[in-house]
Amino acid sequence: MSRRRTLGTQKKIALLVGAAAVAGGGAFFAANASNAAQTTQEARTKAAQDSGVCQGLATALGNNQRFIEGQRADPDAQSQARIENREAVVAEIERKQAASGCAVGESAQDPQAAQPPQSGQDTGDQAGDQAGDQAGGAAQAGEQVCAGSTVTLSGEGGAPAASSNQFPVGTKLRVTNLDNDKSTTVEVNSVSGSCALLNNAAFEQVREEGKFLIRRALIEKVG
Repeated sequence: MSRRRTLGTQKKIALLVGAAAVAGGGAFFAANASNAAQTTQEARTKAAQDSGVCQGLATALGNNQRFIEGQRADPDAQSQARIENREAVVAEIERKQAASGCAVGESAQDPQAAQPPQSGQDTGDQAGDQAGDQAGGAAQAGEQVCAGSTVTLSGEGGAPAASSNQFPVGTKLRVTNLDNDKSTTVEVNSVSGSCALLNNAAFEQVREEGKFLIRRALIEKVG
């Protein structure tokens, strides 16, 4: 009986040691998997930042936020509808930031968007149309405008179009991405916080793969 008890005890000890080894190995594997996931996420975030994805999304977010602030500061009959539309766009941009590994809610503005609008400019009525022409510097068809502006997307759907804080609804703008020589001609159909903010469909026509910002853009008024 004593020999059986001894062997039983030894067997129990061996089993406990084996279980501990397995548990330790599992913990080690889990830790390695966690570290690998963190490294992958960090690499994805760095790649997004290096490619301009995060900057482009931050610029788009800042321009939309600035537009909302402007509508709240100087509202008209259509301001609430515009604000609700832009709030939906902001939410979509923040989802894109999260998916790209960018800082959610990080906001920036196109340098051109920081310039105050011309006196008398509003949100698209006749007075705003006249002020938009003045802000455009009476540019002739095909003449370059908004020199130095970067171009990003508004996050809005629909057929290719643009929004602008300088040109009235109906103005045609040609936007060329000088980094890949792609261009699109679109009509301004709403107001925004940037010289030329392309909607999703228009931006897809000119952007570089994986980028949400056109750093070198040529913007021309063509109609």
